[in-house]
Amino acid sequence: MIKLLQAAKSLNLPDWWICAGFVRSKIWDTIHDFSERTAIPDVDVIYFDKENMDEFEEKKLEEILRRIVPHVPWSVKNEVRMHVVNGLDPYINSVDAISKFPETATALGLRLNQKNNVVLTAPHGVEDVLNLHLRPTPFFMENPNLVQIFENRIAKKNWKGIWPKIKVRHINREDKEKWHEGE
Repeated sequence: MIKLLQAAKSLNLPDWWICAGFVRSKIWDTIHDFSERTAIPDVDVIYFDKENMDEFEEKKLEEILRRIVPHVPWSVKNEVRMHVVNGLDPYINSVDAISKFPETATALGLRLNQKNNVVLTAPHGVEDVLNLHLRPTPFFMENPNLVQIFENRIAKKNWKGIWPKIKVRHINREDKEKWHEGE
């Protein structure tokens, strides 16, 4: 993980983080006593740069990262433009964007500071990821249109099949919130 954080830091991007599954999966692998890291579909690097919002720039950054650390599925996104893609109000910075990720356990980011110490951002805390709770972020809970995105992700990602100890909090209109351990 440090090698990937060092690669991302070398880009000198403003307000950068490696986030989401890169962080959550490592924590859940450790709690599940996995001897090897679970494969992740991509390594999400986000940043916040109002000066260059060109999507082509993100592709160039991905290529640079692939040269530094090949065979890593890099995904680089400038959060200044991602609110448009997601149909949301503009984000104020990268941590604001992370706070609006679908799940609290995924709304996490890591970066290296100037002294190469690891810095964690967790806008909704770390309790859910450490307690193996999978629930929507408050932002997703407040918007009925986003609840279905959360539910679709639960079905599609099969996290319960990978990490059987997690507890999923499904949202429905009747119960508002309900925990499910056996799904």
